[in-house]
Amino acid sequence: MPLDERVKTMLDQMAALGQPPIHELSPQEARANRRETAALGLYPETPANAEDRRIPGPAGEVGVRVYRPEAAEMLPIVVFLHGGGWVIGDIESHDAVCHQLATRVPAVVVSVDYRLAPEHRYPAALEDCYAATLWAHRHAGELGADAHRMAVAGDSAGGNLSALVALRCRDEGGPRLAFQLLVYPATDLTCSFPSHVENGQGYLLTSDAMAWFLDHYIDERERTSPGASPHFVEDLSGLPPALVITAEFDPLRDEGEAYAERLRAAGVPATSTRYPGMIHAFFHMDAVLPQAGRAIDEAATALRAALHPTGS
Repeated sequence: MPLDERVKTMLDQMAALGQPPIHELSPQEARANRRETAALGLYPETPANAEDRRIPGPAGEVGVRVYRPEAAEMLPIVVFLHGGGWVIGDIESHDAVCHQLATRVPAVVVSVDYRLAPEHRYPAALEDCYAATLWAHRHAGELGADAHRMAVAGDSAGGNLSALVALRCRDEGGPRLAFQLLVYPATDLTCSFPSHVENGQGYLLTSDAMAWFLDHYIDERERTSPGASPHFVEDLSGLPPALVITAEFDPLRDEGEAYAERLRAAGVPATSTRYPGMIHAFFHMDAVLPQAGRAIDEAATALRAALHPTGS
């Protein structure tokens, strides 16, 4: 289908502002622009309780924000890893969606403020995210959560990190995860799938922007490493069930859908849903895009089914 009219209007308005594209900015300028951008995500009617904490990490403390909805029962845990190309984004940029997931699953959500590139290149972000996942598992009781019901979730770069954390949990004796929510995940850092050409210009995330993010994050020779690109992992068996959400006009569309297909081929229950007319980053735009609200509904429903298997 064609590009959604609401999305087209938004992109036209952004173009009219005349701001330089992200690949012409420094990381510091890009982060400042991201902070100044008005949030397009809705908060639930009753937001979760949120607490910022510092936890031990592999290279010093890591910031996390812990969300806990008002609930009497023991809740599952969702470790949330934000997007932003490994260079921008933080727990503030994804605050609204974490409130939504915490209240609608319901679950204790641990959002991770991992180290960003280029100051901290690959694998710093992954090391922080894995350490935070281990911390959440070990401290589940303190968080009022059930260590045996855990999931990882993330969008874009956070989808990449979520898939890699799930793999590390499988391979390194980490927590047995019940689910992975991958929202337009970057699974092939070589950008080799056709959608990078088809959707590389004009739809918010461009080919030039992808190159800028990757050049700041990881050396080219490392991009085919299974530790950086889940697409290059040979054996995907034994991983937790997955929901992969993609957008029709997103450069990352094909690699996300291919990863879901490879999971299914390996015997892993995996659903892939493409949202027609949508672009990268739409998941956080439920204040202006009804499709974003439907995608959040789908994500919360899938997490609920996996983490509350008896309907508790």
